[in-house]
Amino acid sequence: MLLSIGAVVGGFVLLVWGAERFVVGASATARNLGVSPLIIGLTIVALGTSAPEMVVSAVASWQGSTGIAFGNAIGSNITNISLVLGATALIVPLQVRSDTLRRELPILLLIMFFGLSLILDGDMNRGDGLLLFAGLAIMIYWLVRLGLRSRGTDPIVSEFEHEIPEQMPPIRALAWLFLGMVILFVSSRILVWGAVNIAQALGVSDLVIGLTIIAIGTSLPELAACIMSALKNEPDIAVGNVIGSNMFNLLGVMAMPGLLAPGLVNEGVLVRDYPWMLVLTLALFVMAYGFRGPGRINRPEGGLLLAAYAGYLYVLYRAHGA
Repeated sequence: MLLSIGAVVGGFVLLVWGAERFVVGASATARNLGVSPLIIGLTIVALGTSAPEMVVSAVASWQGSTGIAFGNAIGSNITNISLVLGATALIVPLQVRSDTLRRELPILLLIMFFGLSLILDGDMNRGDGLLLFAGLAIMIYWLVRLGLRSRGTDPIVSEFEHEIPEQMPPIRALAWLFLGMVILFVSSRILVWGAVNIAQALGVSDLVIGLTIIAIGTSLPELAACIMSALKNEPDIAVGNVIGSNMFNLLGVMAMPGLLAPGLVNEGVLVRDYPWMLVLTLALFVMAYGFRGPGRINRPEGGLLLAAYAGYLYVLYRAHGA
């Protein structure tokens, strides 16, 4: 058991570091190629913060642990909204001023219902996985078009300008990009091995492990990025990181079990986890959209989001206890 715990802890540390290096290398490479900071932020950074979830789910599906793959996708979205944004808003209240994010929020809801329509039959097959992956490609294309239209007119542009690396030699950028990818894969193998062993030792399902331990660990990059962005008075990036990551999780991460290990969807996902994620996403939409001015996630809302996460963990505990 100690070895498995060590593998999970060590896997998380390497996973977070590998994701950070991957984002730095990819962003610097894109900047060297003349890509605008807004497009880099909307696509590469969002993909990079979802890279841990995507690689972990791919490795878990490949090894037959589809519960970890599903739990990681859905649990990370629940964690991103309730724990990450909740904790960030308690530290620094968030004001959403970006029109770009207001366009992204309805798309996130659309993707949410699209994913639900594919799994309502209780089955995730390769066709479903291909549809989700096709949706990911369409979403990336739409984000690039959105970035081109919003360039220079949105408050989030100046925030991304400060965050994207200015100058990095192309060789170094490519080296960090490649090294980050390798670290992501290796650390994911270590993490999944340890998580499966812990689940077996504790007698819990790999779905529950994916929804909790794995989801929290793979959301650490989002938590760090959101808190740092908020402290630097970049609230749009803080909220944008979560919106972008959740879209990538639903389309890219949830596609992995369908593509690599088609099979039935655990009933708990349909009756408990997906509805919980849907309600939290609707709550995020109401708070962040800003129907009469800028959207706001203040400390009371942050406290409610954290309470919702605690309630979700309690529901999981009761379900496992039963």
